[in-house]
Amino acid sequence: MGLTKNIKKLVAYGISARLIQPEDEIFMINQYLDLFGLDEYDDPDIDGEKIVLVDILNALTDEAFEKGIIQSDDIVTRDLFDTKLMGIMTPRPSTVQKTFNTYYEKGPKYATDYFYELSENSNYIRKDRIQKDKKWTVDSPYGVIDITINLSKPEKDPKAIAAAKNAKQSAYPKCQLCIENEGYAGRMNHPARQNHRIIPITIHGSRWGFQYSPYVYYNEHCIVLNGAHTPMQINRDTFAKLFDFIRQFPHYFVGSNADLPIVGGSILTHDHFQGGHYTFAMERAEMEQEFTIPGYEDITAGIVHWPLSVIRIRHKDSERLIELADHILKKWRNYSDPEAFIFEQTNGEPHNTITPIARRRGEEYELDLTLRNNITTEERPLGVYHPREEYHHIKKENIGLIEVMGLAVLPSRLKKEMESLAECLVNKKDIASVEELKKHAAWVEGFLPKYTEITQENVWNILEKEVGEVFVKVLEDAGVYKCTEEGRKAFMRFVNTL
Repeated sequence: MGLTKNIKKLVAYGISARLIQPEDEIFMINQYLDLFGLDEYDDPDIDGEKIVLVDILNALTDEAFEKGIIQSDDIVTRDLFDTKLMGIMTPRPSTVQKTFNTYYEKGPKYATDYFYELSENSNYIRKDRIQKDKKWTVDSPYGVIDITINLSKPEKDPKAIAAAKNAKQSAYPKCQLCIENEGYAGRMNHPARQNHRIIPITIHGSRWGFQYSPYVYYNEHCIVLNGAHTPMQINRDTFAKLFDFIRQFPHYFVGSNADLPIVGGSILTHDHFQGGHYTFAMERAEMEQEFTIPGYEDITAGIVHWPLSVIRIRHKDSERLIELADHILKKWRNYSDPEAFIFEQTNGEPHNTITPIARRRGEEYELDLTLRNNITTEERPLGVYHPREEYHHIKKENIGLIEVMGLAVLPSRLKKEMESLAECLVNKKDIASVEELKKHAAWVEGFLPKYTEITQENVWNILEKEVGEVFVKVLEDAGVYKCTEEGRKAFMRFVNTL
């Protein structure tokens, strides 16, 4: 009885979430009966029962484990199965694309609203997990910075890690950004994507796809991906593609990670952009110094008051911005200034590149060009313009596009560590004596003198503020020109070569 009741509730959910039509009810119930190996159905009464998707999926996945339909009860196997459940009633790509295009005729925002809602309703975006993400803001000399601890990517348990290691390696899909993921069943080392849909779009004359990120680091976090599995690259065409996307979706910003290791985010093997409907601290930051570039006198240009080194350019004509961006990129690729420890290459390995971000600003287009350099030294093997070792207890990973714009995506381990730290601070326990907190000891020792008293009431505010301050320092580390008089002089040396 419980199983058929949950099947009926899942189908009722699908109708209420507009994934399927009322006319599909019997057909859908039969699909699920087949999946569970049932040949009888008692049409249970679900009137007045609460329909909570995550509860229904959990109950059905428990049943699948009990019946031996899935062999393991770890989180990865469960995710693979409950995605299969949702995939059965997620509309086909042709239907989604047709609906999207119909809405687009009303306006781009109507289309993206429909597509985002579908991505949530199909559980491709797992709202229940994203709500667990920890988010706060912190004041900084550069404006209000966003901090998140990402808990929506499931932590794999040891059984799942072992199973992923033993899973057959496959070259299909080539990576998690390939269009071949749409509808893919997944495996232990690749997420299931039966409920995943991609909208085909043409950007700058080539075939691309538009989708949402399942992890939603910020509002309507979307991914724009090349239809071909081709490496990340920043060149004139990149700027043309960014503006072409903005013309089609003027309510979104869009940016690209850089194309070199260390400064290039996490996936360099597949050309893609990230965008969305969100105002980052970087966008709110003002230009602290304007300048004119010869030959481009009609373009507003300046240095942004930001911890990373950003040139902002603005104009009504996006073609003019593409020309200037290409000019700046070419100059930066070949620029060295030993006095400022900037080298375009060492031993034939290039170091200079750009993280670009495009948006509409009223009637004008705006492009932020973040200068990046990935040089390493013996003292700084992870990168000279990368978080210093003393900050690795908070953030060790690459500073990619999202962090560049002022949103910290911090590892999930920090939630538990902050909870333990809070307890130790309130109870005046020695932090260095707790194995998992040792790495935070020097940091805590550094900020403790600032506070006369740490209590249950203020401990979280203190920890959030201090974590935020570390992230700001991490961003300053990633800036090739520091926000000092000397740093600004060096920055202007480069600007004067333009």
